[in-house]
Amino acid sequence: MEKLKYERPVITKLNTGCLNKFGTKTTLTPVLQIDGVPIKKIIKEYGSPCFVLSEKTIRNTYKTAEHIFKNYYPKVQFAWSYKTNYLNAVCNIFHSEGSWAEVVSSFEFKKALANGVPGDKIIFNGPGKTKEALLLAVENNALIHIDHYDEMYVLVDLLKEIKSKARVAIRVNLDSGIYPMWDRFGFNYENGNAWTAINKIFSHPELELVGLHTHIGTYILTADAYKIASQKLSDLALKIKEKFNKNISYIDLGGGFASANSLKGAYLQGSDTIPHFEDYARSISEGLLNAGFESSELPTLFLETGRALIDDAGYLLGSVLANKRLTDGRKAIVANFGVNILFTSFWYNHKISPAQEFSYQTEDVVLYGPLCMNIDIIRENINLPLLNRGDNLVVHRIGAYNMTQWMQFIETRPNIVLIDTKGAIHLVREKEDVTIVTSQERVPEHLKNFDL
Repeated sequence: MEKLKYERPVITKLNTGCLNKFGTKTTLTPVLQIDGVPIKKIIKEYGSPCFVLSEKTIRNTYKTAEHIFKNYYPKVQFAWSYKTNYLNAVCNIFHSEGSWAEVVSSFEFKKALANGVPGDKIIFNGPGKTKEALLLAVENNALIHIDHYDEMYVLVDLLKEIKSKARVAIRVNLDSGIYPMWDRFGFNYENGNAWTAINKIFSHPELELVGLHTHIGTYILTADAYKIASQKLSDLALKIKEKFNKNISYIDLGGGFASANSLKGAYLQGSDTIPHFEDYARSISEGLLNAGFESSELPTLFLETGRALIDDAGYLLGSVLANKRLTDGRKAIVANFGVNILFTSFWYNHKISPAQEFSYQTEDVVLYGPLCMNIDIIRENINLPLLNRGDNLVVHRIGAYNMTQWMQFIETRPNIVLIDTKGAIHLVREKEDVTIVTSQERVPEHLKNFDL
């Protein structure tokens, strides 16, 4: 019989867990596979830590959302938010399902073009468009969402210079009942600035106003906020029709739909409080359908949903590096993944599961990452079973933002794999090493040699 590993005994407060009719058994369950693929197999082949994406979950989530919205509103077009996760494999899954591309930089624009997205099916958002980026958008007949007057003037001068026209929309910020209000982007509805911007656009024949756009915030838990936003953009669209006899082709309500992750400081779990796609769809459709449009002139509803479509499809696999005791008696676990690759741990209390069978004795622990920084805390407090060095962990719902906001800091970034709909594993981004990290560096000749 294998000799049991020794762990120094300590005195700790008994944590009985939540009582139910079956007693005090822990509610933790081991997660041994993803889409039928054993986690131990993934770690053996691709290392730890390792990101895993489920193609099946991505496609199912997208189809569910699209089906619900088209049941409520007759004209709907999704545009995948590249900033949420711009891995080419992920983007192409969404594009193959019919989603356009929504980008906020020339970098993302070029990725979308390289992925095969037609230029006229790219929405160009963002406050930082350069003249070169605007030229790229004009040359590809993209939809340009104007964020401020300076951008408008640069675009007009460019179009005069190259003797061309551009299809544009304006970004509108508005009071939808969500506070603090995102007023740093676009033109304000309430003070009339948005209507002034619209009038300026019609004074420039180089610009064709085809849409109106707003993005009211992120992780929006009140679906009625979208009803207010859709009503206010509809009001602008109807005023445009009345004054300029111009039908607006689309109303873009951006993104912001919540995923089932639990925000730090929230009293209830995210899965118990977030609206369903049906709640968002009902509120938006009521705002648009009751606004006063003729049935033949209803604008297309554009949605740039990112987080809610991808979060559930992402996992981070990692390993335990060490157990230790803090000075106040609490147990701490050091994992081999940190905030450098799990950026959303600053916002969420991620669900974390053991990846192997365990005893039912659990303890509240602090879960740290491996970085030599005091802020590298994955969970301030989480109930986990006894884990040994080398045991594996699964972090759930990490598909959004972690693979775009991650940092090469202290540790290099790991492999990312995709499990396809048939259960095959594909490496979609190779892990970094020191040569990749230093490949862009240049050392002056006088610093190349030294004596110690």
